[in-house]
Amino acid sequence: MTKESQKDNHPHFLRLAIEAAGTNIAGTRGGPFGAAVVKEGEVIAIACNQVVQDNDPTAHAEIVAIREACRKLGTFQLDDCIIYASCEPCPMCLGAIYWARPQAIYYAAHREDAAAIGFDDAHIYQQIPLPPKRRSIPAINMLRQEAIAVFRAWEASGSRIPY
Repeated sequence: MTKESQKDNHPHFLRLAIEAAGTNIAGTRGGPFGAAVVKEGEVIAIACNQVVQDNDPTAHAEIVAIREACRKLGTFQLDDCIIYASCEPCPMCLGAIYWARPQAIYYAAHREDAAAIGFDDAHIYQQIPLPPKRRSIPAINMLRQEAIAVFRAWEASGSRIPY
C-alpha cells in the first residue's frame, strides 16, 4: 500500500481501535480503550485495555498493542508504523509511544472525554513538571554513584545496543 492510500485509510484504522475499545464494554478486561499498530497499510496489532484482566496497571491498549507489534516485527522500535488509539494517550502511553518511535499517532476521543467518565490523567500531568521530592508520590534519590558505575560499564561495553 502506498503512503498516499494509507493516508486515505486513517479513518478505517482508527475505527479498528474504536471497535477494540468497544469489545471491553461487555467484558471485564479493562476500560473502554483500544489501539492498533499499522505498518505500510498492514495491521500489525490490535489491542484493548487489559488492566483488570491482567491485574496490570500498565496494560493499557496502546502498551499492549506496542508489545504485540514489536514481538511480531522482531524489533524494539516501530519505525514506519502508525499508532491509532481510541482516545488521546495517557502520559504513560505517550511515553511508551515516543520510545517506540512511530511515524504518527492518530486518536479519536480527547483526554477530557475520558476524564468525564472517570479516567482522569490531570493529576499525572500536574505531577510531571514538579521536582521529584514535591510530587504526591515522593521520589527519593539514593546510591547515584553506584548506578552511574553501571551506566559507565554499559557505555564501555562492546555489546551494547543503543535505543
